[in-house]
Amino acid sequence: MSKSNSVVPETAIEAHGLIRDFGAKRAVDGVDLRVHQGEIFGFLGPNGAGKSTTVRVLCTLLAPTAGSARVAGYDVAKNPGEVRVRIGVAMQEAALDEKQTGREILDLQARLYGLRPADRAASISQAIDLADIGDAIDDRVSTYSGGMKRRLDLAASLIHAPEVIFLDEPTTGLDPVSRAQVWEEVRRLNSELGVTVFLTTQYLEEADALADRIAILADGRIVEQGTPVELKRGVGADVIVVDLEPSDISRAAEVAASVPGADGVTAGRLGVTIATSDGAGLIGAAAVALANADVHPTALTVRTPTLDDVFLQATGYRMAVAEEAAADEATKGTP
Repeated sequence: MSKSNSVVPETAIEAHGLIRDFGAKRAVDGVDLRVHQGEIFGFLGPNGAGKSTTVRVLCTLLAPTAGSARVAGYDVAKNPGEVRVRIGVAMQEAALDEKQTGREILDLQARLYGLRPADRAASISQAIDLADIGDAIDDRVSTYSGGMKRRLDLAASLIHAPEVIFLDEPTTGLDPVSRAQVWEEVRRLNSELGVTVFLTTQYLEEADALADRIAILADGRIVEQGTPVELKRGVGADVIVVDLEPSDISRAAEVAASVPGADGVTAGRLGVTIATSDGAGLIGAAAVALANADVHPTALTVRTPTLDDVFLQATGYRMAVAEEAAADEATKGTP
């Protein structure tokens, strides 16, 4: 399919009121988003939040139940073929035939996209450079490490020079070294090739390190959007984390809210978080107020805000708790 008449929008991806149901279960619940051309957009949330389902709708693998979405200028429901030829997709599980070599997989991918022989050779050469696995490109994929497979899968998804690439949790299950290598490849394809990257992840540090902007998803809904700096600044300059026994959390939240200088207080499952412009100055006053109320924390810690604090402020619980809830929901009814 020719891309000579490709629409080149300033907005690479947009969705309005996007909904996807599976029977009685609503996995995606009214998602609105806009991704600019040439940016890395992080879609952050715990397992079960609806990230992968949203990606499958945007990639035309699932039809939306309601709402609309456009990718690379085309409606995902009305013009799925136009969308598919303009995107690359690397899902959680690398779709690689382990009996083939890395070079054979890249060549097959290029042929499937109908690249002419001259273009195919150039694209495969560029993909080999991107995969950065050296002489192993001619070895069977069954001999590759997890990081090598992930980089090859990423390179294969770029073989046809897509405008937009979807990376669905690309570093899940990788060791720290392999994860860092994938991060570097994502940065390189974005900065050198100008590809718009839609990155789903459950790793807070990954979204913080890679994304120009982030949408945080919980229970199928976007609860916060912005740059990592904006989102963390919205919590406060500092946070005081107060670890408590569960029976003390409600009382501690009331006491902390009354302390001058506390800009916001969020009660979680394991304690209370106090947002403030001066953590060092407030921690002593908070400790005294709690002691006077006969509330005795197991620990008080001052630190700068993280994206987990943003998630906590937006939802009332931390990412780890959301992961546990998703796991519990997935196992309901099992023997």
